[in-house]
Amino acid sequence: MKITEPKLEDRNVQHYVGIRTQTTLQEMGTGLIPRLHKEVFVWLEKQGVAPGAPFLRFHVINMEAKLDIEMGWPLANALEGDGRITAGVLPAGRYATLVYTGLKNGIKANKALLDWGAQKGLVWDRWEAENGDAFGARFESYLTDPADEPDPAKWEIEVAIRLADDHPQ
Repeated sequence: MKITEPKLEDRNVQHYVGIRTQTTLQEMGTGLIPRLHKEVFVWLEKQGVAPGAPFLRFHVINMEAKLDIEMGWPLANALEGDGRITAGVLPAGRYATLVYTGLKNGIKANKALLDWGAQKGLVWDRWEAENGDAFGARFESYLTDPADEPDPAKWEIEVAIRLADDHPQ
């Protein structure tokens, strides 16, 4: 598994549209993400909008029960949603990021970033929610277009987790 060296970077607000749902880890493995991905992409095509690289946002993580996730597409400008498709914003701030290769390596890559952050004394934008660990902004961006590379083992995916605003710079 290839993982880049983690780094810190400042990011601006990012508008997006997506579909938010609650699902188990097992359900995610049955094609849920590609279905949501396609549904949002088709909607964007009908709007005549060219989005950036799609991402999977983790609002609340509870590996034993349900994850509160959102399949989103970043946009150059804010756009209103419609029905299942809702508008959202990834907040500006300082993020810890890394890039990994291979779709199945996501859990290991997330752990590597979290461990690196712990070693550096980073404070995440997270809190304990009723249903698990909630995050202000934690997501994985799919940098490889499946149309260009059909093998998920070769995809490059970026993990990004926002630091708390009161984190010392």
